[in-house]
Amino acid sequence: MDLNLNYKAEVVVDTDTLSHEDWLKYRRLGIGGSDAAAIMGVSPFCTKRDLYYDKCGITPAMEEEESNWVAKEVGHRLEDLVAEIFSKKTGLRVFPIRKMFRHPLYPFMLADVDFFIKFPDGSIGILECKTTNYNCQDKWANNSTPVNYEYQGRHYMAVMNVNRVYFACLYGNNEDEFFIRHAERDLDLEEDLIAEEEYFWNNHVLPRVEPPYTEKPDMVLESIRKHFGPADKDADKIKLNRSHLSSIQKYLELKEQKSALESEAKKLEEQMKDSYTAIVEELGISCTGILRDGATEYVVTYNPAYRTGIDKKNLERLKINHPDVYDDYVSISESRRFSIKKCKAA
Repeated sequence: MDLNLNYKAEVVVDTDTLSHEDWLKYRRLGIGGSDAAAIMGVSPFCTKRDLYYDKCGITPAMEEEESNWVAKEVGHRLEDLVAEIFSKKTGLRVFPIRKMFRHPLYPFMLADVDFFIKFPDGSIGILECKTTNYNCQDKWANNSTPVNYEYQGRHYMAVMNVNRVYFACLYGNNEDEFFIRHAERDLDLEEDLIAEEEYFWNNHVLPRVEPPYTEKPDMVLESIRKHFGPADKDADKIKLNRSHLSSIQKYLELKEQKSALESEAKKLEEQMKDSYTAIVEELGISCTGILRDGATEYVVTYNPAYRTGIDKKNLERLKINHPDVYDDYVSISESRRFSIKKCKAA
């Protein structure tokens, strides 16, 4: 694929007056920057199958978790503030263009950019505004950019035909708790990205062919759970395809290995406890002890851990005696436990 760099992004629609529902409809007309990471298999939030369902308008049986929704909404509402902090720190002028763009040569590639940057030499760049919590700042450590955001920026550079993208991330409540990263256009990476997006669009979305799951097991299981919905204990038994036989045998083999390792770990745990019982006796009610051996100092801690909760018996009493309080504060979440039992066929 030889990239033609003599082009200008086309305007799909003015987003300033679009309702959220209409904006989502336009997003389904192609692949946006936030979709790129899923297609490249590096999204922490979304599998290719999830993205496929979204583009095809297939609604999941279970709605997105509220906590994730809140995090997205906070990020959206703080975009202007992040852009303002970036401009103050860099002295660069930033401005929004409330339009959805598309690549004229690859019309399935869409871009809804947060802000644009005007550099002193007259050139234009892209600014992506992000927020995160204090405990997640390590994802930006060592001057790095989370890979899912990097692919988002590279997608936007391709659509808009610009050579620089900046990422600004606020992770605290003051302007010093702020990351600024940037990436230059890399045509080799861009070529690979376009090829993967083109394959996804032409071989999965347009012909309505589900992509296979290739992501980490936890993400795949969560995707399946969201798509099919809650368990139904009254549902009919499913006669599994014989192609699953090797997977079942592998699972049982790994389960045996895990059981053996856990048994060994329990023995080691007992030996470890036995090694420090005399130390705990000497500590008494104290939580810290110190032992010096030449130039080495060992600091031993035996700290308490407290957990607040309601045991099963009292929870049942709460349900009976104060059903209104129980309904207001007790929520039930579903998790499913996978198991295989080997037995003789009837």
